[in-house]
Amino acid sequence: MMLGAAASALLLTSVGTPAALAQSTANQVALVDYVNPLMGTDSSYRLSYGNTYPAVAVPFGMNSWTPVTGEPGSGWGYTYDGEKISGIKQTHQPSPWMNDYAAFALMAETGPVKVKQEERGSWFSHKAEVARPYSYKVYLADYDVTAEVAPTTRAAQFRFTFPESDDAHILLDGLAGGSMVKVDVKNRRITGYVRNNHGGVPDNFHNYFVAEFDRDFTLARTWAGDNAPANELAREGDHVGAVLSFKTKKDDKVHVRVASSFISPEQALRNLRTEIGNDSFDTTKAKAKAEWEKELSRIRVTDPDAEKIRTFYSALYRMLQFPRIFYEKDANGKIVHYSPYDGKVHDGYMFTDNGFWDTWRAVFPFFALMYPERDSQFMQGLVNTYKQGGWLPEWASPGYRNVMIGSNSANLIADAYFNGVRGFDVETLYEAMIKNATTSEGRPKDKAGKVIAAVGREGAEYYNRLGYVPYDVGINENAARTLEYATADFSIAQLAKLLGKDADAKKYTERALNYRKLYDKESGWIRGRNQDGSWSTPFNPYKWGDAFTEGNALHYSWAVMQDVHGLMDLMGGREKFVERLDAIFTTPPIFDESYYGQVIHEIREMQIVDMGQYAHGNQPIQHMPYLYNWAGAPWKTQHHVRDIMAKLYSSAPDGYPGDEDNGQTSAWYVFSALGFYPVASATGEYAIGSPLFQKAELTMPNGKTLTINAKNNSDANIYLQSVALGGKPLSKTYFTHRALSQGGTVDFVMGAKPNKQWGTAPADAPFSISAPSK
Repeated sequence: MMLGAAASALLLTSVGTPAALAQSTANQVALVDYVNPLMGTDSSYRLSYGNTYPAVAVPFGMNSWTPVTGEPGSGWGYTYDGEKISGIKQTHQPSPWMNDYAAFALMAETGPVKVKQEERGSWFSHKAEVARPYSYKVYLADYDVTAEVAPTTRAAQFRFTFPESDDAHILLDGLAGGSMVKVDVKNRRITGYVRNNHGGVPDNFHNYFVAEFDRDFTLARTWAGDNAPANELAREGDHVGAVLSFKTKKDDKVHVRVASSFISPEQALRNLRTEIGNDSFDTTKAKAKAEWEKELSRIRVTDPDAEKIRTFYSALYRMLQFPRIFYEKDANGKIVHYSPYDGKVHDGYMFTDNGFWDTWRAVFPFFALMYPERDSQFMQGLVNTYKQGGWLPEWASPGYRNVMIGSNSANLIADAYFNGVRGFDVETLYEAMIKNATTSEGRPKDKAGKVIAAVGREGAEYYNRLGYVPYDVGINENAARTLEYATADFSIAQLAKLLGKDADAKKYTERALNYRKLYDKESGWIRGRNQDGSWSTPFNPYKWGDAFTEGNALHYSWAVMQDVHGLMDLMGGREKFVERLDAIFTTPPIFDESYYGQVIHEIREMQIVDMGQYAHGNQPIQHMPYLYNWAGAPWKTQHHVRDIMAKLYSSAPDGYPGDEDNGQTSAWYVFSALGFYPVASATGEYAIGSPLFQKAELTMPNGKTLTINAKNNSDANIYLQSVALGGKPLSKTYFTHRALSQGGTVDFVMGAKPNKQWGTAPADAPFSISAPSK
């Protein structure tokens, strides 16, 4: 990708130094070097600008590595305002709200040994920190040490550059939660395991690790808890670690090769030999860079604004981290996995660290479009989960976790199959979807014996009898559950049609209209309803939580992706619908937080961005700007999606509008920047928005190229004047999956004023259950 001189200068200023880009030509930069892994790290419990950490990994890697600035055990392991680094840890954390599991850390020191995390931290500066997806480098000022790490899927290489010292040390910290270390001095090796987790694991859960060093130790010690290191070569307990000492000259480098396994110590060593072998640090780094470049180069964007390009590829990098690989390869190269559901080792694929409440919306549709082979593997992993645990995972980390609502697994399964993803046991997954929709009995329990309500459908029996989950039966967030169950029912119906299950298709299509039972004509909003049919009172549409999940009635009333036309009819037709959409952006951001007893970060993120009641920082309303396409006002979609991209996203540490959430908030940006978005699952349609770039070239899975041109595109020219697909004018306000996957050319012509004639006819609108046949 070629950039002008000004853009190239800006890129070097913001992305990295000339040395960091040494492999690039004067005017051409590797796509991966546009990525800023620090995007979204300027976050806290009170306010999220992403709640991310700089993940050093390969795409979908089993392990990531990240520097640690936070307190021991904190979900906020790295934040941009942190002042000290206490280690670089292997992490599997999908979100600070889920916290981490199977983590351990390495740290380098000089002088007296400090084992406590809060004491050993070294001051550092972002000016002496280089974060890349494929490597991380930082200067630990208190010890005059430079620490570096480069990843593989299940292993990593460290390089520590020391000053002259008689007391140079490398610590391996097993962290609290159950750990063991054993030092093999002869083979310059540490082996052991860690068991730390925050749920979702069987009793026999272990992450086994091996760390091999490239030079002899002058001293090897271990420690337990807060005790000083002792001359013992093995320790086991709640929190143990090892410290290896060296005598170094100035600029001496100590290399450590590390790998891990959820299966066995032998498998950890196999992973090390297979993925690193005799490679140098620089070779591992180059291989990781090449893996990222291969994936990112599937989409090449062209634009004079380098910041837009940085933001795009930084978001794409986040999308390609989850769900995380949870399988390994045995001595014969066969794919096997330790199951976080039954604690046994099985053949086949397994993935984890994903919340479908977030990612069904755009992340998995992206996989279906651009990564159908990988999506097939994800589906195979879901088959294995169902067989081993008896239920589909709605939030896995690494096994079932009791977080969020819905049975959104149905959406991503049906969407994959509808869009041509094959190679998995769809009948078994259909059986699992029907089980979710049929009963809430027999769901898994946590270690305290409490039912994991996030699995299956809480209140399924009420929903199936009444058509909604009642407000007054002790099930919280009941209106949100009803809406999400109706959306999942639509997905079941769509898959049933494809599988020839006509009776089921009819039944679940009817259930997909259950949202109507919670639409209150008097208030004009979706509302909680009691078991006897009366409305819940008092009703405040600005009240967050209660009948809804991390939102209010103004957000959830639009969560009818499967039947926007039907919702529009309830609201009084196209003109009224547009007025209601407009009002979301103009109504002041007033709120009622009483359900939570505090202003949760999602509320604050809505309040402060000057977009009225629009809460892009959370998922339930992210599709809403595209709904104008159903109502004959697509130019308003174009205005709002460009405004959201410009105001709420950047590649900076505060570059997200709320939790990034396993790629979903990134996926909204990636799709929207390309000019379209998957509002409804299992329809094979993408609502058209306003493309961000002058040109984008997508290499489709079949090898064909999809070229998206946006003539006259600029920050001022955000409105579509015309659209052509394959050279033929298009009046529809959507693209089909089938058309895009065949490659070819999309030609947008952009302008500064809306074309209020394009895409306005009722027949131009995307799919709805209730809409007249196209």
